[in-house]
Amino acid sequence: MTVQLITDGGSDLSRQMCKDWQVKVIPLYIHLDNEQIKSDDVSVIDFAEKTSRSKSFPTTSAAGPFEYYKVFEKVPREKAIIHFSVSDGVSSAYKHAVMAKNMLLEKQPDRNIEIINTESASSGIILLMQETINKITDGLDFHQLLHFIEDRVKHLRTVFILKTLDNLIRSGRLDRIKGTVAKTLNVKLLLQASDEGKIEVLEKVRGTKKATKRFVEKIGEYLSETANQKLVITHAQAKERLDNIVTSIKDKYQFNKIITAEMGPLLSIHAGSEAIVMAFFSDEKRRA
Repeated sequence: MTVQLITDGGSDLSRQMCKDWQVKVIPLYIHLDNEQIKSDDVSVIDFAEKTSRSKSFPTTSAAGPFEYYKVFEKVPREKAIIHFSVSDGVSSAYKHAVMAKNMLLEKQPDRNIEIINTESASSGIILLMQETINKITDGLDFHQLLHFIEDRVKHLRTVFILKTLDNLIRSGRLDRIKGTVAKTLNVKLLLQASDEGKIEVLEKVRGTKKATKRFVEKIGEYLSETANQKLVITHAQAKERLDNIVTSIKDKYQFNKIITAEMGPLLSIHAGSEAIVMAFFSDEKRRA
């Protein structure tokens, strides 16, 4: 492959995906009880056990610019680099990766390297990388790939349905007033990645069953034809719930491929257990 794809710990790529796509993953960090844990050093189950024994709420942070630089610098010079970063709206990871890119270009100004602000995470990054792999196979060069990815990011829809808003509120990713109102009135919130890649309320629905139904219906509101499309859906310790939703999606739509994966501990901290996140490309651009 003439292009080296790289991502970070917010992507939730499985080990098999990393192997098949030859992707390098730069871990992000989880902090709990004065311990710093790399996102790829602990499983979701083991981390859940750690948090159950702790009175503290875990926090997350990006790798430092030099950590990104060290990974970029090791890629052979003849290979272009495309790094898919978790959204700039929820993490400093993108800014640190850009700093590392600039460090690399100072020493090796002839390098082809680009940092992609995916404006998403988890399922959204998996979908973008899957489509990029296909285009590399089709023979697109570095600059053609960047043009393609830029367009796909504008069409990318990332929609969330969570069992509870507690973790999202505690981590500061969702307004506390909205979360309190939702919990008080038994209102379930459908969430999405906004134009700035932040998490915003998409729709308020009363009751879990109706919220799940609306979650599936949202696909049809954004996408008129699914037969030639892919959908990626990830879950946080919610395999049974995921399977039920996938069944509903298959009954209603004709996606040519549905990719499923489990969230890593980093995203699970914010989304909470039994969260489901799906990503697909909508007909209309999400932003200009």
